[in-house]
Amino acid sequence: MEEAVLPNQTSVSYFRLQGLSTNWKVQIAVFAMFLIFYILILVGNILIVITIIYDRRLHTPMYFFLSNLSFIDVCHSTVTIPKMLVDTWSEEKLISFDACVVQMFFLHLFACTEIFLLTVMAYDRYVAICNPLHYMTVMNWKVCMLLDAALWTGGTIHSVAFTSLTIKLPYCGPDEIDNFFCDVPQVINLACMDTRIIQILIVSNSGLISVVCFIVLVVSYTVILVSLRKRISAGRRKALSTCAAHLTVVTLFLGHCIFIYSRPSISLPGDKVVSAFFTAVTPFLNPIIYTLRNEDMKNALYKLTGRKEGKEEK
Repeated sequence: MEEAVLPNQTSVSYFRLQGLSTNWKVQIAVFAMFLIFYILILVGNILIVITIIYDRRLHTPMYFFLSNLSFIDVCHSTVTIPKMLVDTWSEEKLISFDACVVQMFFLHLFACTEIFLLTVMAYDRYVAICNPLHYMTVMNWKVCMLLDAALWTGGTIHSVAFTSLTIKLPYCGPDEIDNFFCDVPQVINLACMDTRIIQILIVSNSGLISVVCFIVLVVSYTVILVSLRKRISAGRRKALSTCAAHLTVVTLFLGHCIFIYSRPSISLPGDKVVSAFFTAVTPFLNPIIYTLRNEDMKNALYKLTGRKEGKEEK
């Protein structure tokens, strides 16, 4: 009986993704650019994870969460970029309803988990800078594991809730999504019913999470900056470097979330540009931000890449 009911509820079995452009030359340029970005995302973030695992000096809460961030960035970009690269060579750019739902689920899982992770990382920096003597007591490994489990659980609950809302809607046409991947705001606009209540839920959920986390982060770093005024110059420079890197990532990531999910589901000309920045540019910049501004990471990378050379010299 259930199999007979589902086709009546969802008559649209495929969606058509409009992509970033209909111009063939622009599509080729976008393909090349995103392919380069994706390769660099994989190489940069995987290298960070390997470096943190390899170097025992980086076995601290800060780098534990940083390795989580790199892992999430790899997963997050993999949800959307490979499909977009394949669609560049397809005229129809079709995605099945089931694949669209799966893409939305993992997109929101990794995005929401990253928001929570960035907030936890801010708390970690607050404890390290404002209460350094008790840092390893407050941020012990048990606490780190519990926080890690909590942020993944929160991301999963958020994603399941959003995906469930989308699946239950009836879709009978149109079938064109004005983006290069499936996302909840664009998909629910294709439903054959009034979705204003669901749009309010989206704004109150994702929008509220983004705004609240952003406020918490701003307050945390304000307290940190006030605390740094009393530090000696060397310690202050290192702490400021770490905080500046974190603030840059937070601004880039949460800026997109606030722009997309804190307003009604109305397509704007800048949505695709912001989405492209969100899925490709931010995960690409994270390794650069956290390595070029972090002496410990740079030294660990030098040590990792120069290990074979040292053996050869012996």
